[in-house]
Amino acid sequence: MNQPDRPEPDLDPAPEPAPTAPSPGPTPSDSLWDLKPWWCQPWTILLTGVLGIGSSWLIWHRWWLTGPAAAAVLLWWWLFLVLAPRAYSQYQSMGNVGKT
Repeated sequence: MNQPDRPEPDLDPAPEPAPTAPSPGPTPSDSLWDLKPWWCQPWTILLTGVLGIGSSWLIWHRWWLTGPAAAAVLLWWWLFLVLAPRAYSQYQSMGNVGKT
């Protein structure tokens, strides 16, 4: 029996997709916190500090141990919650965000 002529399958590979334009890089943000992951947000910094001070007191019940721990936390808060955002804001106002 004769089989009807069937078209031969196309053995050519699929055409390659057109190249995409490269990403323009990071976009400027009004807030430093938009650039940070969830675990480096103000609420996590505050919560970690409070838990650290509270844990120090609950474990040792000694002001002379909890006091330095609290001072370290306050310094950490000042650095990350006050100075870093202020420096980012000044850097951004100079028009340097997104440039390498």
